[in-house]
Amino acid sequence: MSEDHIIVSREGAVLEIRFNRPEKKNAVTNAMYGAMADAVASAQTDDAVRAILFTSNGDYFSAGNDIKDFAAQSMGAFDGPRHVGRFLEEVIKAEKPIVAAVQGHAVGVGTTMLFQCDLVYVADHARLTMPFIDLGVVPENASSLTVVERVGYTRAFALFGLGEPLSGKQAAEWGLANAALPAAEVEARARAAAQTLASKPPQSMRLTKKLMRDTQKLMGRMQEEGEIFAERLRSPEAAAAFAAFLQKR
Repeated sequence: MSEDHIIVSREGAVLEIRFNRPEKKNAVTNAMYGAMADAVASAQTDDAVRAILFTSNGDYFSAGNDIKDFAAQSMGAFDGPRHVGRFLEEVIKAEKPIVAAVQGHAVGVGTTMLFQCDLVYVADHARLTMPFIDLGVVPENASSLTVVERVGYTRAFALFGLGEPLSGKQAAEWGLANAALPAAEVEARARAAAQTLASKPPQSMRLTKKLMRDTQKLMGRMQEEGEIFAERLRSPEAAAAFAAFLQKR
């Protein structure tokens, strides 16, 4: 099932990772995180891969973590290893450039992962939201650091605290996205950018990205967030928020 929901393919030297769960707005399950983590990790050791492209099918880029998974964790009913942390770590540690084609709405990790990408192309109509507080949890993926650094504290706090949506056009204006485009043009533009990156000298590309990113700082913040996030998943606030969401849906 995860293989159906995450499609991994190659086009030249670009590894494409595609969300393919449009009937659920590309909400990410544990199995999907595992498939993506494996794909990103394998790309780092494959000399034939020089860039990674995230894209999706459907009206949503991703609706974020599947709430059913959150609810199961909140009730202590989730068995087996959790892959989300491994996926987030692999993206943060990735030395090869990552491009995102955001052709539709993005929620939660669907938005925070964009701050870990090197190039982002977004549909001008897209709405990017991070409703962590509304769900009784806290930001993840080092986003309490990256969002503030990218857009400033007051804008970041409005995104987290008020849950205000960020439009695709605003994302480009604020420096989150390289360009806001009509939805039908997003994937082609992002793929062309990924192919251009893949055509450059690979070691120079890798070293330049490494110099531009403080991976240790990002990993430290992600781990700090993760500890608090895990505690909040077991909180009465989170349990009530998940129950209300599932009942409403």
